[in-house]
Amino acid sequence: MSSLEQHLSVYSQAMNLRTQRHQVLASNIANADTPNYKARDFSFDKAMQNAMSGRGNGSIALATTASGHQQGSGMTGAAALQFRTETQSAADGNTVDMDVERSQIAENALQYQIVSQFISDKFKGIRSALANTSS
Repeated sequence: MSSLEQHLSVYSQAMNLRTQRHQVLASNIANADTPNYKARDFSFDKAMQNAMSGRGNGSIALATTASGHQQGSGMTGAAALQFRTETQSAADGNTVDMDVERSQIAENALQYQIVSQFISDKFKGIRSALANTSS
């Protein structure tokens, strides 16, 4: 059964990281018109390696730019947020490229769906095996 536990752990980590990445990409899209906003992202591959080896980078602190902002811990886990390489120059200093964000969010959603299907298939196999052993 440890094999099942290992598979589910991998799938769980992948879904968690895909969810975190979706939130980061959605934040980029939401801030497309915010002056001086810098688009952020993280390497899913590196984050998955960190998650599976038990190396997290701790908490990713939220930036507070005014005294009235609430303190928050942000996301935790193996994903290290980085600023995305600028692909277009905006007069207001914003680095969000909507074409890049749309393609990244679509690719991330597809990868999330694939992992979800893997989990579903794994449980279908288990149900099938249990049904065959009980008959």
